[in-house]
Amino acid sequence: MNSACRPLCTMREALADPAIFGEILPGETWAPWRAILIASRGEPLTNDERVIFTALTGREREPDHPVDELWGIVGRRGGKSRAFSVLGSYLAGLVDYAALAAPGERVKLPIMASTTVQAAKVFSYVLGVFTHSDEMRDMVEGEPTVDTIRLKAGVDIEVRPANYKTIRGETLAAALCDEVAFWHLENSANPDTEILDAIRPGLATTGGPLCVLSSPYARKGELYRTYQRDYGTDGDPTVLVLRAPSQTMNPGLDPAVVKRAYTRDPAAASAEYGAEFRRDVEAFVSLEAVQACVPGDLREIGPIGGTTYSAFVDLAGGGADAMTLAIGHSEGDLAILDAVREIRSVSPDSIVEEFSGLCKAYGIDRVVGDRYAGEWPRERFQTRGITYEVSERSKSDIYREFLPLLNSLRCRLLNVPNLQQQLVSLERRTTRGSGKDIIDHPQMKGAHDDVANAAAGVLVSLQKQPGDYDPDMWARLLDG
Repeated sequence: MNSACRPLCTMREALADPAIFGEILPGETWAPWRAILIASRGEPLTNDERVIFTALTGREREPDHPVDELWGIVGRRGGKSRAFSVLGSYLAGLVDYAALAAPGERVKLPIMASTTVQAAKVFSYVLGVFTHSDEMRDMVEGEPTVDTIRLKAGVDIEVRPANYKTIRGETLAAALCDEVAFWHLENSANPDTEILDAIRPGLATTGGPLCVLSSPYARKGELYRTYQRDYGTDGDPTVLVLRAPSQTMNPGLDPAVVKRAYTRDPAAASAEYGAEFRRDVEAFVSLEAVQACVPGDLREIGPIGGTTYSAFVDLAGGGADAMTLAIGHSEGDLAILDAVREIRSVSPDSIVEEFSGLCKAYGIDRVVGDRYAGEWPRERFQTRGITYEVSERSKSDIYREFLPLLNSLRCRLLNVPNLQQQLVSLERRTTRGSGKDIIDHPQMKGAHDDVANAAAGVLVSLQKQPGDYDPDMWARLLDG
């Protein structure tokens, strides 16, 4: 931390003082978190605390200076939100930034998650700290709002969405980032990297820490890469990484809850409560491979006379799912995506009407799709002069055949919303019992692959329809 930032007290003093944090993380059950918070500030540990610290971080000694980054990889119900709210409250309220702030400037401490609803949980803990603590309560200026706590010392604690565009240009006291393992599902192809890279320059003035907390998921993303690189004795000394099961950090957690979770799904429970990165879930395709097949900013290619087009629909919708249509054609060995439609509507029949109109514009009288809704798609398309055929391939088969097209650059994709994000979010999972690989979107709320499935479906089908290859065709499209 910048030497011009003056701590009003040490973290150890604050944790021991009943008027500050003494009643927030009390007793032996919170001893692991107290050791981590004290060590993160570069303060010396006792011998007993050092034993805890070493078990959690793989390092023999605590840092001798405040760390630049603190990463907590902890199972669910492990107390990480409450502990990090204490750290955020300390950095916002008990460090003086007056010597660094420009006249009229307010220093920010953002609390970020993939959604503002999720970030609001940590925010509520921080608000609880300022409400409960006698010393901290007097620091608040006015009435807090649903997403902002303004402090008299010129610091604002704010709920922020995890968005790399909106965090730029701020002077930050610190940043609290919640459940980073799941950020790759939102907003763009790989936002965890983009967002964290956008946050770090905002911390440069104060030298405040980037504070990341998450339960683990698959062996991918910034959480896993940081764990691989910086956990243990060989890691960057300015980056402190701890990893611990839920019951280590929260000894009061009912063992029966954890036992039931392991009985129902051992692989999921090992991540949720055991803080183990899942080995049965792997990234299916890399961002680099996808972007290599998106050579320009084309959103759509209009019909070209004399060209034979194919179409694939994903009608497995309902609820938050979209119905999607992808149209493509082949140029020799090259499969080209020409158009994509992604529609959410309460009227599936109106979607079929729009899809049919687009197909006719491309001279298409036949679409391929899955077995969704029995005869319904066949009948609805047939009334509009379009034949609906059920795909012989399962979704996993489509993605499996699509991968070599992508990796060998034998397809061209459009720069359309959601396509890149959905493709790089695809996961290869090994099913229990059969051991069969399933390729699908992540099994969690908010994850979809409608656009990816339609695009991959049409491009895979084009491999059986070779045309005359024109190597200059794509360049001409980009130019004009």
